[in-house]
Amino acid sequence: MRLHADQIAGFTGGEIVLPAREYARQARGIAWDSRSVQPDDMYIALPGERVDGYDFCIDAIQAGASVVLIMRDMDDHVRYAAQEAGVAVVRVPDTFTAVTELARNWRPMLAGSVLALTGSSGKTTTKNLVRDVLAVRGSVVATEGNQNNELGVPATLLRAQPGDDAVVVEMGMRGAGQIARLCSFVKPDMALVTNVGTSHIELLGSRDAIARAKSEVLAAVPEGSGAVFINASDEYAQRLCEYGCVFERDVEVVFFDGSGIDPFSYDGSLRPAVFASDVRLDGHGCPAFTLHVPGGAASCQMRLRGLHNVHNACAAAAVGWYMHMDVATIAQALSVSEAMAGRQDVLRTASGVTVVDDSYNANPDSMRASLSMFGSLSVPGHRFAILGDMAELGDYTVAGHRLVGEYAARAGLDRLICVGTSAASIASAAIDAGMSRDAVSFVGGASDALAALADELEEGDAVLVKASRSMGLERIVEGLVG
Repeated sequence: MRLHADQIAGFTGGEIVLPAREYARQARGIAWDSRSVQPDDMYIALPGERVDGYDFCIDAIQAGASVVLIMRDMDDHVRYAAQEAGVAVVRVPDTFTAVTELARNWRPMLAGSVLALTGSSGKTTTKNLVRDVLAVRGSVVATEGNQNNELGVPATLLRAQPGDDAVVVEMGMRGAGQIARLCSFVKPDMALVTNVGTSHIELLGSRDAIARAKSEVLAAVPEGSGAVFINASDEYAQRLCEYGCVFERDVEVVFFDGSGIDPFSYDGSLRPAVFASDVRLDGHGCPAFTLHVPGGAASCQMRLRGLHNVHNACAAAAVGWYMHMDVATIAQALSVSEAMAGRQDVLRTASGVTVVDDSYNANPDSMRASLSMFGSLSVPGHRFAILGDMAELGDYTVAGHRLVGEYAARAGLDRLICVGTSAASIASAAIDAGMSRDAVSFVGGASDALAALADELEEGDAVLVKASRSMGLERIVEGLVG
């Protein structure tokens, strides 16, 4: 982003209440946390339930902000600090809305391809893989972390520059219509859906409703141009196409599949163009496979763990292939991509225990994928799984947790410790599915789980930690590894 104060005022319907000392000074980034302000950022004073961003304007100015956006009258203290630093102050009707309007008006200045990406699980990992693949061919801006909401999505666009070759925008979803609203200013040239699962079923009521909501990203690709990327092995693949009206609108559809199934076993309309064969896991739980694209194939050994990441890799490969990259280059980029912190990080304690930190988030699908990966690891000792509550399942809460418990009973675990109120259903289902009562515990919180482990872990054992982020089970990881 490169914007003068008058452009910012024009884009947001605001007014310059204090001009910059030097007109040529531009805002080159945005921040709404004064602690993260970098020189020449625009600081956006967002109101909050507990704190008001306006109260930190002076901190942002002192950190080097070039423009400050406010939505109330400026007091003398802020005016004096801004005048001393030569900073422009723009008052807008609503600072939250201003972020979206800035992105909406900045979007036409971006010449590179824009990909919008969503799905019930695997969004962030797939976004990172797409970013790493496309980075080989040019400059790429992608969503940072999992900032995929009403603030993070416009922030991603605003970090991009006109000369960037690609922008990869991850989109989360809390209800019907939300992705459509995000796409109204992102205006994607391409769209990708990783899968349709049970995440956010609390809000939408059924997987079919989730598929309809996810398909909004497909419907946003302009008629007669661009491409959409869909997981052929997902049972909602056909319905995604229907709900997104991709065939009627003459949008190119590229199906991908990381399951290892023969692509010719699919109906012709769903046959994947990009797929994996000879899929296997090594002793570290990392997949290796042969990656196929139209006209070529290459071997790929990933650093990420779990068979589910083959689907994510094939999704990224489909985008790379569509962008005219050769298969060997794509496979090499996939092979060096690293996992985010808290997503199946494999750590070692001083006492020789392996800890798999997958505490970043969870839903029934990702729980099963993580348990499957954990079972593939080469572990000389015992396997312990610490599984916590999964949030946002609504009426599916009990059934979703029981499904995980049934899977855990078949996952080769020696010990299962369940943390949280809803996780009691994981424990009971695991026992009902045949796991020994003596091997299953139910505790209230992270400290209780640590206490339960204290006298049991020995050198050579392995521990998997996974739950929704709200459970704070990263404290267990910290307690184990120090």
